Amino acid sequence: MSGIQGQILDVTVVGCNKLRDTELFSRQDPYVCIEYATSKFRTRTCTDGGRNPTFQEKFQIPLIEGLREMNIAVWNSNTLTADDFIGNGRVQLHKVLSQGYDDSSWPIQTRHQKFGGEVKLIMHFSNALQKPPHYMPTAPAAPYAPYVPSYPPVGAYSGASAYGAYPPPNPYPYPSSPYPPPTMQQSYAPAPPTYPPPSYPPQSYMQQYPPPPAQPYYPPGPYYPPPY
Repeated sequence: MSGIQGQILDVTVVGCNKLRDTELFSRQDPYVCIEYATSKFRTRTCTDGGRNPTFQEKFQIPLIEGLREMNIAVWNSNTLTADDFIGNGRVQLHKVLSQGYDDSSWPIQTRHQKFGGEVKLIMHFSNALQKPPHYMPTAPAAPYAPYVPSYPPVGAYSGASAYGAYPPPNPYPYPSSPYPPPTMQQSYAPAPPTYPPPSYPPQSYMQQYPPPPAQPYYPPGPYYPPPY
């Protein structure tokens, strides 16, 4: 990676584990020093921290192009005498600069090149070049639209199973409606008539008009009552 000049690296000193004990009759008071180029940082003193002190202190370190490691050192704080050296080590920055995150524990050594303990660091670098995953979908797939034919499929009106645009037949043996299902002729609406239907039932050709009413019969003769 290139182009890190002046960018900020976040370093959190979490704590130490299994430190070499420099005290004989009391618990030691450790602290951690970080050195990167000309930048130097120091944590607070963990009073009576012993071999496993905890710090949880965060520092922001400006990076320098071409420098991929920093130094750490752990000391024991004394009141009347000089501080005791516990150990030091080097922290590699290749992982955090390439992946943006590193939470490793870094070993330290004494002056006699012996194991002096570990320092737990959490480092963040926001401008790291993240590696892309193996599979990158370009766009979400469009939802599938089922094909709906413009005419009924075979068997749609004969009681056969027709899936897709038409629902499957009723799996229950009895209809859910109290009325019988419509017949095949009733499944379609009747075509509208081209002329108004007659208001009376059709009749035969000879009975299209009713016959004339019968005339009353009057006998011939005078139209007055006969004498007694």
